[in-house]
Amino acid sequence: MKRVILLVEDEPDIVRLVTHYLEKDGFEVEAALTGPQGLAAIRRRKPSAVILDVMLPDLDGYEVCKRIRSDSITAHVPIIMLTAKGDETARVVGLELGADDYVTKPFSPKELLARLRALLRRATPPTPVSEQRLVYRDLVLDVSRHEVEVGGRSIALTAKEFELLRYFLRHPGLLATRDALLESVWGETTYVGSRTVDVHIRRLREKIPMLATAIKTIKPIGYKLCDLTDRDEA
Repeated sequence: MKRVILLVEDEPDIVRLVTHYLEKDGFEVEAALTGPQGLAAIRRRKPSAVILDVMLPDLDGYEVCKRIRSDSITAHVPIIMLTAKGDETARVVGLELGADDYVTKPFSPKELLARLRALLRRATPPTPVSEQRLVYRDLVLDVSRHEVEVGGRSIALTAKEFELLRYFLRHPGLLATRDALLESVWGETTYVGSRTVDVHIRRLREKIPMLATAIKTIKPIGYKLCDLTDRDEA
């Protein structure tokens, strides 16, 4: 079965170009011209990923991204944002709202396709049976179901937040440099800076308050998830 990619873009030429390249690579493309259409389509088609333009009529891409991430049904879907704004502030805004990657217009469709492939590979990696369910205090991360619960309450995380938390749960008590986190969670083909790591860890701490003290900042190197035996640090 072909994987469905939702393309939310209002420029017909870009829709045709991206659709051509994705379909040639074996994907099925669902196109939406406005933000509201995109939000309706993501629930209806349950796509493998979303390619989302920032400048949209009716509802801009930032708001669409925010609503996707706030809905537990769609929160895990990987998002690549398309933006004509190349400055760091615009990119950080998208990442803070939950985008997994971004491509600046004008862009190469081959690069977009490569980014999409890499994002999908990282979103569905093969997982040993022993790592299907990771537990830390009353936090449970279920890899196969892509679910996180704290004290029995479901927590909606983005794909990158989920993978970042998974990394920490697999390496409790060990120092993780920003470079190590970038390579493991974002991969070598995604060109983002260390600020991205800080943004996502801050969002994890906000969504799961226990991580505000459990994930320690080790200046200026990186972060560490306190081992369960580190009672004095918890």
